[in-house]
Formats: sequence, C-alpha cells, structure tokens
Amino acid sequence: MYPMQQKASAAYDKASTMFSPDGRLFQVEYASKIVEQGTSGVGIVYKDGVILAADKAIISKLVMLDSIEKIFKVDDHIAVVSAGLVGDARRLVGIARKQAQDNKMVFSEKIQTKVLAKEIAETKQSFTQYGGLRPFGVAFIIAGFDEKGPQLFQTEPSGAMAEYKAVAVGRNKEKTLAVFEKEFKENLTLDKAVVIAYNALAASLPEKEKISLNRVEFATITHNGFKSITPDELKNYIK
Repeated sequence: MYPMQQKASAAYDKASTMFSPDGRLFQVEYASKIVEQGTSGVGIVYKDGVILAADKAIISKLVMLDSIEKIFKVDDHIAVVSAGLVGDARRLVGIARKQAQDNKMVFSEKIQTKVLAKEIAETKQSFTQYGGLRPFGVAFIIAGFDEKGPQLFQTEPSGAMAEYKAVAVGRNKEKTLAVFEKEFKENLTLDKAVVIAYNALAASLPEKEKISLNRVEFATITHNGFKSITPDELKNYIK
C-alpha cells in the first residue's frame, strides 16, 4: 500500500460511523477480530431444548473457576454464551436482563427469545451508527425456550443476527462448525448433544492444548428453564 493510501485508510479507522471508499467499517471489522481471538462457545438445539457449552480456558491454577464467566443466565428461560471482551459481554447481559424484566412488568409475561435476540442485535448496531461510540467487541449465542419451543440465535458485533440449529463463536470457528456439519442431526438426545458440543470445543483448541472437563462449562434450557450441568453430571455424559 502506498503512503497516501495508508494515510487515507488510517482516516477511516478513526470512527466506526465512517465508511471507507470500498464500503467497509474498519472499527466493526476490528471488533470481529477480537471475537475470533476469544475462547469458543457453542450452542445446539436438541430434542428437548438447547444446550450451551463454553471453553473457559483456565490459564492459572490460582484463578477461581467460578469467577470465569462464559455462560450468562438472562432470564429463567434464556441464556447467552459469549466470545470476545468479557467486559462488553457483561454490559450487554445487563441490558438484556433489564429488557427481560421490563417485558415482565409491562406485559406480565416472559420475553420471547427472538424478541430479546433482536433487542441485543439492535443495541450492538446502534453502537456502530453514532459518533463517540465504539462497537461491542463480543459475539453472542442466545438460547431460549418459549411457546415456540427451543430457539438458538447468534449476534455479531455489527448487529447482524441469524437463527441456527447449531452454531459456534470464538477462535477456530470453522473447525467447530465442521464438527457440527458432520455430527449434527435433528432430534438429538441430550446425551448425544453433550458429546457433540464437547467434541466441537475440543476441535477449537490450539494444537498444543487439550480439552478437559475442568475447563469447560455446560448448561441446558428446556421447558423447565435454565440449568447448569454439574461436573459430575458431565462426567457421566463424557465417557
């Protein structure tokens, strides 16, 4: 790239609201790069609900395991798993929880999964449209169970949103999705869904790292609501 081109590119880097001549928002692209460096999270729709799983990547024996947050409960029937900046994830989760509570207060009913996913996506998009703000450096997998049954959505830093049967966020996403393409089937049992999610997380790890039960977190959402899978329960699934 010539010096003049580099200077022009740098000018478009300064604001998330400024398009480059070739139609790019560099700050949004940089936020997506942060997501790609984050530890993996996956979601799978199975016969009775949705399963969420995440790699917590404990890098020190001194770290308290419970302090590492990857799966966040938003409401009794909705949870999210994040990849990217944890601080940004907490901020968005706080907004989502408030929206869920407001819906209960105003309409006397639980918020629909798709409605909340759209609210999160619109919040992300608004931070790419106004000056003085920066995009959220986090991608979400949003899982819920409402009157429409189990549902699974993904939102990107740009505000893009889509619904999936199985989806992944974080590093080595392509390898994780390759596991889903090979192993996912309709109407999976919980036992099989846990194994697929575990294999998908294993595929996302760098070559020198190995998957283990003490570095992962699992949860399910069914008609009974949100439930974390304990390490002992996980051992029974992963034999």
